[in-house]
Amino acid sequence: MNFIENLNKIFDSRIRLGIMSALMVNAEMNFNELKELLNITDGNLASHLKTLEESTYVKVQKGFIGRKTNTTYSITKAGEKAFKAHLTALEKMIGSVK
Repeated sequence: MNFIENLNKIFDSRIRLGIMSALMVNAEMNFNELKELLNITDGNLASHLKTLEESTYVKVQKGFIGRKTNTTYSITKAGEKAFKAHLTALEKMIGSVK
C-alpha cells in the first residue's frame, strides 16, 4: 500500500508538526509560548506560522495586553481535519512496516 500520498506536505517540517501538535491540545497559544515550547528563533517560528496561516490551518488573533501587543494562534477546523488525516496516514504507514 502507498500511504505516502495521504501525507500532507505542509506537515513535513518538524516545526510545523510541533506547532500543530501544541495547538491541538491548547485552545490557543501566543507567539512567545510557542517559541519557548519549540525552542526556536522568532524568525523561524514566524515563517512556519505564516505557512500554516496561508494554508488556513492556523488562525491568528492580534490584540493587546496593556500596551504590549499579543498575538495568539489557534487551530482552525480545516487545520484540525488536515492534521488528523496526516496523523492517521502516518500511523497506517508505521503499521504497515511492522
